[in-house]
Amino acid sequence: MKNRPFHERLGFAIAGIVTTLRKERSFRLQILAAIAVVIVLVWLRPAPLWWALIAISIAVVLAAELLNTAVEHLADHLHPDRHPRIKELKDCAAAAVLIASVGALCVAGAFLIDLLR
Repeated sequence: MKNRPFHERLGFAIAGIVTTLRKERSFRLQILAAIAVVIVLVWLRPAPLWWALIAISIAVVLAAELLNTAVEHLADHLHPDRHPRIKELKDCAAAAVLIASVGALCVAGAFLIDLLR
């Protein structure tokens, strides 16, 4: 699978996003939240720096969720039974999503503070 043309690699990435959208409720919720945030940004028209910070925050949260989903699917495929080490792995992947989400909330908080000044 290595060294495929760009258009094929892009297709794989899009397929991963589509699969995650179909199978993961949390990813769909995060996409809806991201769309809502973009609508608010279009309405408020903040400085470009806020657009960049919020876009990075959205991207990090969605990327973390995609990686979490990949880890969970791989772990479940390789070891379908409950196992303490697999639980630790999944918990760490979920924690990455939580940390990314808290970071995004901090950016949102800073944006609101700046907006109210």
